[in-house]
Amino acid sequence: MSGLTRALGLLLLLHAMSASAHRASDAFLSLQVMPEAGQVQGQWEIALRDLATLMALDSNADRDLTWGELRVAQPALIQMLGRHLRLGTGHGACALQWPELLIHDRSDGRYAWFALQAKCPPPVEVLEIDYRLLFELDPTHRGIVVLTAPQSVHSAVLGPDDAARRFDLSGSSAGQTFADYLVEGVWHIWIGYDHILFLLALLLPAVLSYRAGRWQAQARLRPVLWEVAGVVTAFTLAHSVTLSLAALGLIRLPGHLVEAAIAGSVLLAALNNIRPLVVRARWTVALLFGLIHGFGFASVLGELGLPDGLRVVALLAFNLGVELGQLAIVLAAIPLAFAMRNTTFYRSGLRVAGSLAVALLAAWWLLQRLGLVPD
Repeated sequence: MSGLTRALGLLLLLHAMSASAHRASDAFLSLQVMPEAGQVQGQWEIALRDLATLMALDSNADRDLTWGELRVAQPALIQMLGRHLRLGTGHGACALQWPELLIHDRSDGRYAWFALQAKCPPPVEVLEIDYRLLFELDPTHRGIVVLTAPQSVHSAVLGPDDAARRFDLSGSSAGQTFADYLVEGVWHIWIGYDHILFLLALLLPAVLSYRAGRWQAQARLRPVLWEVAGVVTAFTLAHSVTLSLAALGLIRLPGHLVEAAIAGSVLLAALNNIRPLVVRARWTVALLFGLIHGFGFASVLGELGLPDGLRVVALLAFNLGVELGQLAIVLAAIPLAFAMRNTTFYRSGLRVAGSLAVALLAAWWLLQRLGLVPD
């Protein structure tokens, strides 16, 4: 099988990832509770692309969901919302109403904005949320909840395995917030295929050495581990710095340029495996481009939101989750790479054809993010 054939085969597998890179399915539920009055008010923001997955909304099939089409479908949408969200207290269920529908633009697309009002049996000492939107169709979907009460602020990330949550309104839970954001950090590195491919492209030659103009298998494990440690540490330090600065609002960069630069970093890392320019100091590449990847992580965290009063806790937990998810990938990949380093499949198949496939996919991402081809 030729190198080009291998690359095309791998590209078909990688192409399934392309639509998912930084297009996580998230909805945002913000609630304010007035315990003594037994009232809850807030809003639920759901991506139009997710609503179109749940219901046939595009009546003229032109793939452009308009305000008029959304208004026509509003009664059916409200019925659907009632089936996927329930609020309750220790004294009984809350009656939900949806008085207003708008369209808002967020960084990752257009969202329907549903105003929400609920009447609950007072006093509201705990609030129970049962959230079921999209889980049957898309297990990657997450419901991002921010709940504000007079004495406390809570945040949660609800998924298929954690769809119901009970909030004690007497005080905020730093421990629960830490656990939620830790899990989300792990999850978002695992579905951030551009981040994963960048890191793997840098680590792919770690089990090889470049001598006399050709790649050869490393004879010993120790230099491999030093190479991996240098790349991973540089990448971690770099993206941790920019993730923190951007998440705290100290530095801001245009999101579309950050995403394009991330795609460019994957492209360059993959091409370097085919025609090496940086051989002995790949950690410098990880450090340089890791700064850009940190802004990408920050955009994800920005969509999740940092809860007031627990911003530092959430930021530290999310960053730690990213590092744990990244470490799991490295621990799975490096022993396998070291075991295969002497094979033609690794040296020609993965290093050449695999890097070519990654480069082609990254080039497509780059064109998409620059707006030169349709998303």
